[in-house]
Amino acid sequence: MSNENPKRLIVELCRQFYGLGWVSGTGGGISLRVDGRVYLAPSGVQKERIAEDDLFELDDAGNVLQAPENPALRESACKPLFYNAFRLRDAGAVLHSHSQNALLATLVTRGDVFRCTHLEMMKGLRGVGYHDTLEVPIIENTAHECDLERDMAGAMLRFPRADAVLVRRHGVYVWGRDWVEAKTQAECYDYLFGAAVRMHELGLDPAARP
Repeated sequence: MSNENPKRLIVELCRQFYGLGWVSGTGGGISLRVDGRVYLAPSGVQKERIAEDDLFELDDAGNVLQAPENPALRESACKPLFYNAFRLRDAGAVLHSHSQNALLATLVTRGDVFRCTHLEMMKGLRGVGYHDTLEVPIIENTAHECDLERDMAGAMLRFPRADAVLVRRHGVYVWGRDWVEAKTQAECYDYLFGAAVRMHELGLDPAARP
């Protein structure tokens, strides 16, 4: 990771995630932490059009070390949620997706925990095997992104094995030790959320053991 430009990576990843429908309409995004610096996109911008010069550089406490030259740009509204993962999980990368699979998974799940088991893509997640039951906490959405900070932190503490938190009617936050793990896990989670929604449509319970 230290040999790659984190700003360039964020730009490239945002374009990829836009193509997947995860960061459309200025929503969603990704933040990287490298060598004690956090790289953060601005708020309310088209993610597929972000340039490297548009990104913020912050320290581990959230203080701005370098801001974009454009004074109209503001730090991402996701900043406190990203810092939850940096602080509580020592993450090196955090992704926020507005994927429809994630949103719908929160609507077909009864209660505040998404569960599935015996699905092959579970093996792409940290510490999860095919025969395990995957659990991802779901928190309720709020009118403003920053107001999710406390509930997200609480969910992370209650589910220390989960590397994601779903937000009902909203999307998901996923993290990893670096951008590779965060991206891999985000893709696996999204597949599993989509599979669970389809299973519900077919009258199948994704949490039921075969």
